[in-house]
Amino acid sequence: MRLLVVEDDDEMRALMERGLAAEGYRVTAVENGVEALIALGEQAFDLAVVDVMMPGMSGFELARRIREREDPVRILLVTARDAVDDRVFGLDAGADDYLTKPFRVRRAHRPAPRPRSPRVRRAPRTIEVGDVSIDSEARRISIKGQRVAVSPTEFALLRLLARSAGSVVDRPKILEEVWDGSQHVDLNVVEQYISYLRKKLVAHEATVAIATVRGRGYRLDLLGA
Repeated sequence: MRLLVVEDDDEMRALMERGLAAEGYRVTAVENGVEALIALGEQAFDLAVVDVMMPGMSGFELARRIREREDPVRILLVTARDAVDDRVFGLDAGADDYLTKPFRVRRAHRPAPRPRSPRVRRAPRTIEVGDVSIDSEARRISIKGQRVAVSPTEFALLRLLARSAGSVVDRPKILEEVWDGSQHVDLNVVEQYISYLRKKLVAHEATVAIATVRGRGYRLDLLGA
């Protein structure tokens, strides 16, 4: 497994590099976002461990640029800041997880989930609920035929709800499917993303709405049904 460590502090970078290498991982350590993008252009990595508070290009900006390049590398943002807004901002930038310092190196390299068995039937490419169309291959959401700008996390969340339209999707399942079962995601972040999606559905006058089922989870409903 190849890991990319992006950390501007020399001591912390060396510590992380030694610790991960001792666990048997192949580690490339760089000190800023520009060097990280160069490294990602030269070879494929399984996980990028990125410090948020870096001069020049922050970890948030680096995550956005990585996702714009459609690089499939998993991104773990690491920071001393623990505000919910920071977590939302980081996940919205395209990160897969968000940890606060101090943290144990062992927690920083949770392996990517194993591929599903090929015997499992694939989900349809396009999911349509009311006037909302979700193209899983193009990762595109359209309402009334008009494309709607969404973040990777918003896309994954709405697709999950659409797959079970009319049925409640509980919070554990949302965390498992959208945030890969992360135990480090505050439930307030889930509610925040639900709020983001609701605003976009209302703004585009969609014929669907997300209902909160108290104590259970959320449900995508067809209005007027």
